[in-house]
Amino acid sequence: MLSVLILIPLLGVLIIGLWSSANTQHIKTLALILAGIALGWTVFLGWQFDLSNPHFQFQEYLPWIDTLGLSYQIGIDGLSLPLLGLNSLLTLIAIYSSEDSIKRPRLYYSLMLLLNSAVVGAFVAQNLLLFFLFYELELIPLYLLIAIWGGSKRGYAATKFLIYTAVSGILVLGAFLATTWLSGSPSFDYDSLLIKSIPLGQQLILLGGLLIGFGIKIPLVPLHTWLPDAHVEASTPVSVLLAGVLLKLGTYGLLRFGLGLFPSAWTILAPWLATWAAVTVLYASLTAIAQTDMKKIVAYSSVAHMGYVLLGAAAMTDLGILASIFQMVSHGLISAMLFLLVGVVYQKTGSRDLDVLRGLLNPERGLPLIGTLMITGAMASAGIPGMVGFISEFLVFRGSFPVFPVQTLLCMVGTGLTGVYLLILLNRAFFGRLAESSANLPSVVWGDRLPSIVLAVLILVLGIQPSLMVRWSESTSVLLAPHSIQVSSVN
Repeated sequence: MLSVLILIPLLGVLIIGLWSSANTQHIKTLALILAGIALGWTVFLGWQFDLSNPHFQFQEYLPWIDTLGLSYQIGIDGLSLPLLGLNSLLTLIAIYSSEDSIKRPRLYYSLMLLLNSAVVGAFVAQNLLLFFLFYELELIPLYLLIAIWGGSKRGYAATKFLIYTAVSGILVLGAFLATTWLSGSPSFDYDSLLIKSIPLGQQLILLGGLLIGFGIKIPLVPLHTWLPDAHVEASTPVSVLLAGVLLKLGTYGLLRFGLGLFPSAWTILAPWLATWAAVTVLYASLTAIAQTDMKKIVAYSSVAHMGYVLLGAAAMTDLGILASIFQMVSHGLISAMLFLLVGVVYQKTGSRDLDVLRGLLNPERGLPLIGTLMITGAMASAGIPGMVGFISEFLVFRGSFPVFPVQTLLCMVGTGLTGVYLLILLNRAFFGRLAESSANLPSVVWGDRLPSIVLAVLILVLGIQPSLMVRWSESTSVLLAPHSIQVSSVN
């Protein structure tokens, strides 16, 4: 059943590659249909998912290369299922939001579908080497999407992304190889490695490699510098996928393989991880305040909010881990909405500069509905009650405060700073007298509004009724939380 989610986008890549006579609209329609089918299948899997079972479900196993310990073993639990739903939804939105007149449409939509398939594979892989293959596979389409359809400095941004992500992959692969070798396991299967014992000193080294490798992907300060450049140069649909889904590969990897395989080492490093999270939140928030490019503000906001995921995971409580999963989904929805709206502003005004824009909330000649949606997204990101951002951050703080009170309080300061930089953005771009250069803007069609409206509805619904999502991950969070981990001496 899970293989369908991997194969549907790959089928689209094959059809688009062979359909040489299709025009742009036909290709986009096909990509939308396939993305819609993938979303529907994800919903079906969620419907069949056993909420009381914390272990992997819908497992598939196929021997592949036994001499390497590589097998096609996949499955989902309460950690991966919400992220699969997020990936399917945002892929559909990203394809829908792509320009109808985009250049080289066959290559563009093939890359979008290939990216979707690679991310699905990473989220469902239960073999470490298989996860790594999918983890690296998503690098190729994302690099090309930035390098070909990006802004004026797309070559620099794409190359920087490639270098950082390549280093991330090297560290992750090295940690995986060493884990399998030191444990004496004949394969890279996740289940077999869970029952193996590795001396604590070696665990710390292996976990350190995973922390840096996945920390680049998340990204955490000071490993974050590739992200703002990538966002600024990437097109709006690519930014939606980058912030909404692809960064979650890093946090997913930390929870699944860092905490999952090395709970004793995680216990020792947890205070440092919580401090790292606080530094990331505060640094990125303060840096966002200093920006004048709307997209850079949202990019640094994305870095800050990923720090909350690490804070919840560092606490190692079932509530903290549940909060981390919820925060990943919350951040995906909110950041995708903000990037979509910034993209509409740039498309209609030709600028993202806060020194140029003002008064866009003007009801007659501005962008009133876009401004209203931007206010909604800003409120959600700042953690206003009644929205999903408040629930996710409250759960993170509630789960981490008993364990790390100082770091939690510092991250709460970061929440206040979120309100500061987003109020600066709203005040300078949307309030005041409409700038003459922005007067009589082109009308915003419903095709521009619909994706953001859908995300806004989800943000409000999950903010009012968070149990609609929390219940999928509760049992898995309890299983992942090392309540009674005792740190043993180095063997």
